[in-house]
Amino acid sequence: MLSTIDCDYFKIVTESLAGGRSVDEETFSSVAVLAERLDRLKTTSGIFSDVSFSPELEELAEREMISAIS
Repeated sequence: MLSTIDCDYFKIVTESLAGGRSVDEETFSSVAVLAERLDRLKTTSGIFSDVSFSPELEELAEREMISAIS
């Protein structure tokens, strides 16, 4: 079951991807939290090994990494 906090991260990322809110530090922080939780699930159980983010979310995460380097 997702907590309210988890739903907030998901909502922020979903709205950012859909153009309903700006892509900002809160978006990138939410992506990082969700990525960390997915990694944790993958190490916990093999049933999650094939779960991944959408190509759009992967691109968004890449943009953050590029801006952090610049």
